[in-house]
Amino acid sequence: MDTLTRIRAFIDVVEAEGFSAAARKVGRSKALLSKYVRELEDDLGALLLNRTTRQFSLTEAGHTYYRSASDILKEIDNLADLVREGSKDLKGKIRISAPRTFVDAAVGQSLIDFAAAHPDVTLEIISDDRFVDLVEEGYDLAIRITRLEDSGLIARKLSTFSLIACASPEFLEKTGPITHPSQLADVPCIIDTNGRFLNNWRFDNPDGSSASVTVSGSFEVNSPLAAMRAAEAGMGVTILPDFVFREREKTGTLKPILTEFLPTDRGIYAIYPHRRYLPAKVRAFVDFLTQWFKSNQYK
Repeated sequence: MDTLTRIRAFIDVVEAEGFSAAARKVGRSKALLSKYVRELEDDLGALLLNRTTRQFSLTEAGHTYYRSASDILKEIDNLADLVREGSKDLKGKIRISAPRTFVDAAVGQSLIDFAAAHPDVTLEIISDDRFVDLVEEGYDLAIRITRLEDSGLIARKLSTFSLIACASPEFLEKTGPITHPSQLADVPCIIDTNGRFLNNWRFDNPDGSSASVTVSGSFEVNSPLAAMRAAEAGMGVTILPDFVFREREKTGTLKPILTEFLPTDRGIYAIYPHRRYLPAKVRAFVDFLTQWFKSNQYK
């Protein structure tokens, strides 16, 4: 029995959080997986798992071995992908972290279109607004909507985007024209709590300086789509990514304001760990998204 098979069995058990769940997932018997893990422990001369009748836990040696072994297996699988890269057939799973803003908006169609074009690739999309640790949590890549800051990760820009301050025409009829950010302190605002600045909205002045305005309102939500609907209902001013706003632009239910004051240094990025061998399926996915945004007239 080769060592790689035993290592894969161990990793399958850890990631499935149990022998039974791992057996169902990989299509092998619980007894066989238990045998492989036991043989791996015998080879190493160390206990990796503390077992009871109902559950298990990783020993200190098990934690150390899992982290290193999973990285090694990923490199082996990635190298195999590179060898097969000349083939048109892409296979396997891509584990992706993406914010709800991306998944639920029209741009989320890009994920569906890739899956339809590559039926042998499984996209496991975890919709999560936090910045996950790609390496520690086992993600192949993340999609992030942000102003990119320095990190030890590799970033591929898929598209730029801007922020749009907007409100319903009916709301603006009541308040009168809003021509300067300072006026927002005196009108109801809808706060998307996913935003970096929460109720301190940042604006760029025409002279190049920046300023923030403290806003308030009766509706706060961690969803730009919900904020958009609240603005359409006349509850106040909100700030949306332009790719969300454009879904309503033609309907006239929202009107942009303060367009000359909004920051433009934002982007949609595919982020992945710095690895020597980037899997062909991940490279194909990023290439697909880049082309998708161009084809759909996103800058």
